[in-house]
Amino acid sequence: MVTAIVHINAEVDKIPEVAQKIAAIDGVSEVYSITGAYDLLAMVRVSAYEQVAEIIPGRLNKVPGVLHTETHIAFRAYSRHDLDAAFSLGLTESD
Repeated sequence: MVTAIVHINAEVDKIPEVAQKIAAIDGVSEVYSITGAYDLLAMVRVSAYEQVAEIIPGRLNKVPGVLHTETHIAFRAYSRHDLDAAFSLGLTESD
């Protein structure tokens, strides 16, 4: 599984609508309204790197109200959420 963390700046008066539209994109598992330099954080979880390119520049960046994004790819998962997802796909620790 490939996990991308996307920090998003959005038009202030459209943050809730932008968040809802991003959350509806296939491959986006969660969207959070956050404090700090960015307005939103989206978690993208897909099975292949090619899908990241389809989702982020292909769809997410084109949502009306998105001003800027910064994407980070996760190397390794340490959270219970990701470990549970891996085992539910039938993967083992040696995969």
